[in-house]
Amino acid sequence: MFAPSTNFLLFSFLPAAGLSNFYLSPVYAALSTDLPEVQIEITDQHNELRRLVYPTARNMLKMVWNAEAAKNAKSWAEQCIYSHSPVSRRKVGNITCGENLYYSSVPKSWSSALQGWFDERDSFTFGVEPTSSNAVTGHYTQMVWYKSYEIGCSFAFCPYSALYKYYYVCHYYPAGNVVGSTTTPYKKGDPCGDCPDACDNVLCTNPCKYEDTYANCGQLKKQYTCKHPFVLKYCTGSCQCTTEIQ
Repeated sequence: MFAPSTNFLLFSFLPAAGLSNFYLSPVYAALSTDLPEVQIEITDQHNELRRLVYPTARNMLKMVWNAEAAKNAKSWAEQCIYSHSPVSRRKVGNITCGENLYYSSVPKSWSSALQGWFDERDSFTFGVEPTSSNAVTGHYTQMVWYKSYEIGCSFAFCPYSALYKYYYVCHYYPAGNVVGSTTTPYKKGDPCGDCPDACDNVLCTNPCKYEDTYANCGQLKKQYTCKHPFVLKYCTGSCQCTTEIQ
């Protein structure tokens, strides 16, 4: 693996003709998330996979495309650095996005990349910590994190990488995999149990558009109510969203 600074320099000096030829090729055309049909493919497959969780979810939100998240994902993918981006590079507004990375030595469809992340569920048991130290489940849990309802992805060709030349990056808004809750990425129960009046084929369509600053906002709201200035300022999700999924 190249050091980040070396990667940047090498990528900068790639012959223009070689790079242009690749980005005009059918391979790139099938993977570029600038195309609406690719955005739809990625969003639809995420939703199809979210419908397949077991046990079933009572609060799983339906995903939609986020152009700003896709822009951030593209910015990182084009660096050809095979590690997670700094948190500062995956912000939409003031909200941090989660991030899944996939690299391959040969071009693969987006469907294959997404399925690769989802297949980590074979090592996942709801509510139970993995028993193997080698178990990797974080890509799966981010994909099915109930509250991550917007997605933006991008693809980059990394010609000077020794092994992995094809790089796929997805950003999830808002971020999942909250510390302490990674074994319960959603509430299990009857599909749409928490959104009976806002349900589209077992996925909820009523996300809360506000975020709490503190994890214990539910308790603060109950104890002090939203009339308290502190609660009103820092617990906007809990105060503004009474029926939405938050």
